[in-house]
Amino acid sequence: MERKTLSVTGMSCNGCEQNVKNALQSLTGVNRVEADHEDDTVELVAEGDLADDDIEATIENAGYDVTA
Repeated sequence: MERKTLSVTGMSCNGCEQNVKNALQSLTGVNRVEADHEDDTVELVAEGDLADDDIEATIENAGYDVTA
């Protein structure tokens, strides 16, 4: 399993966290997602080879920005 932590801006509440979690959990191989709007972070645990571009695109399609 692979663990990734991303900086995500645009989340302002628990509902935003849930939106990001729901979007990422739709990706094949994602086992767990934790989002924190106060720290602007998203951590996910996935099996297999999940491409960073797919993760970032999923977050951006949900309305949030991934920062470096």
